[in-house]
Order: sequence, then C-alpha cells, then structure tokens
Amino acid sequence: MKFFKLFFNLYINASIHVAIAVYAFVRVTEQYFELDSQESFNYFIFFATISGYNFVKYAGVAKLHHRSLTEDLKIIQIFSFFCFLATCYYGTQISLTTLIYSAPFVLLTLLYAVPFLSGFHKNLRQVSYLKIIVVALVWAGFTVLLPAIEAGIEVSLHVLFLCLQRFLIVVVLVLPFDIRDVQYDAISLQTIPKKIGVQKTKRLGLGILIFALLLEYGVNANDIFKNVFMIFFFMILVFLMRSKMNQPKYFSSFWVESLPIIWYLLLLGFYNL
Repeated sequence: MKFFKLFFNLYINASIHVAIAVYAFVRVTEQYFELDSQESFNYFIFFATISGYNFVKYAGVAKLHHRSLTEDLKIIQIFSFFCFLATCYYGTQISLTTLIYSAPFVLLTLLYAVPFLSGFHKNLRQVSYLKIIVVALVWAGFTVLLPAIEAGIEVSLHVLFLCLQRFLIVVVLVLPFDIRDVQYDAISLQTIPKKIGVQKTKRLGLGILIFALLLEYGVNANDIFKNVFMIFFFMILVFLMRSKMNQPKYFSSFWVESLPIIWYLLLLGFYNL
C-alpha cells in the first residue's frame, strides 16, 4: 500500500496524469476531424506536456534548492530530462509547419514560468487574470489547432470554433484549481475566485460551460459527439459546483484532470456500441 501511494504521488507530481489528459484531448480532436491516430504527433504532445509542466512547476524550486533536492524531485528532474529528449525525437518526426505553429505556444509556456516583466521579477502567471487565459490558450492550441495543422486540415471556421470551445472548457477546468488555491495565492495574484469570490466564480463557470455546449450543438452535426458532450458537460458542472477551498487532496489534481480522459473513453465506448 505504501509503494502504491508513493507511485501514485509520483504519477501526479511528475505530470504524467495531466499529460494523459492532454493526450486524451488530442485524441478527441482526431475523432472530431475523423483522423487516424497521428502517433508521432501524439507522442510529441504527450512528452512535451510532461517536460513543459515540470519545467513550469519545478524550475524555480530546483534553482533555489539545487543542493538539497528531495529524492522525489531528483527523480522528476531525471524523468523530465528523458521526456524532453523524447519530445525532441518526436519533434523530428512531425512536419516543420506544425513545429512553426507550435512556437508561440512554447514561448507562452516559457514566459509563464520565467520572469521577464517588472525588472525580471514577474512572469505571466503573476499578471492578474492572465494565468488562466495563457493555460487555456496553450491547451487549445496544442490539442486542437496543431493536430489540425499536422493533418493538413485547413484552418477553417469549424477548426476555430472547436479551438474556442476547447479554450472555454479548459478555463472551466482550471477554476477548481483556482478555488483550491485562493487561500495560498499571494494577494498580488488576482485569480478569478480571489477577485469575485467562489460562488460568483461557479456561476461564471456555468455560463462559460453553457456557451461551450451551444457551440457543440451549433457546429457539430454528429449526434454521438453531441450526446457524449452533454455527459461531459454535466460531469464538469458537478465538479465545478462541488469545488471549495478545502478540497480533498486529489479532487483537482486527479479527478478534475481525469475529465478529458473520461470524455475520450466515452467517445470510444459510444462508437463501439
């Protein structure tokens, strides 16, 4: 039991779970565009998510405590290094056009963690309300726009609407994390729950979700997709409404981040009925 707990914590802390969630979003996009699995691209996204997330989470910690890193953090650093090498390898297997389009999203990820504002003491995460926008924009870019470009699909209104919908979904998925962190975030970090309160944040999330649902029914003619999205809609809504500052340890970091995975599995299940 102790080994399982250690393994599970490492699975969460090393960003493997969030990488699977991003991978699931990419696979959902492939379903929506009726694409075969683009394996090299999918692996590129998976390993890039691990190395990128771990850079954002642990770069500052490693710099400050490099002589006394905990054993887990050392393992995560080594693991992240090999994931970065895998990212580079699979990056050579995808199109140059995709890599060029990925550059702005990679830059946003770097600027999210690296201070470059106000005399190099402030990064994008510390700019009021920008944190959630940057996260949602990067996720939408990597999980909708780039798969379409890699497949040679024209960036049409349909693609842009799907990007917008994915952006909105990710915004709502981030809200439980922001609600959890209200009591820990610095006063200067003006997240949505910190500025307008938890209950108003939930109402805002509901409005955003309804807009995402309208987009699904407005631009998608596939009944299976719409029915599965309705289930996904209510699952997100349940977790959003049950979010609170004193959450169980894995409420957001495991269960909320599992929702894209469940969405993809539901799509697979409905298609195999």
